Amino acid sequence: MLAPKKVKHRKWHRTDQIRGKAARKNTLNFGSYGLKAITAGWISSRQIEATRRVLTRYTQHGGKVWIRIFPDKPMTIKGAETPMGKGKGAVDHYVAVVHAGTILFEMDGVTREEAAEAVKLSSYKLPVKCKFISKEIN
Repeated sequence: MLAPKKVKHRKWHRTDQIRGKAARKNTLNFGSYGLKAITAGWISSRQIEATRRVLTRYTQHGGKVWIRIFPDKPMTIKGAETPMGKGKGAVDHYVAVVHAGTILFEMDGVTREEAAEAVKLSSYKLPVKCKFISKEIN
């Protein structure tokens, strides 16, 4: 699964809210079809991998898939039944911070119908609301 090779700070603060809309990664750059986040949230590396698997399996490895997000925020967790205090827990997994309007995945090399169905099936794996977008004029 995706994880950074090296981080500047091992443990980060958790923020309460993700404010604003995406200023970057909000247009299709590589493929003709995409999966766009409508709401904001954290997406773990496991969820990204599960979504990627659905996209590649549905297209029968015929199309190309680009992952536009990367999990670089470390999330910590304390052991079970640990008393209060005693410091912050160890890094458990990594998440990607996703703003509303961010393109999560892009696809190309498949028909519009195949891409729409693959995106619909893969969006169930994600904790944010998503929609299918395309470069074609509807």
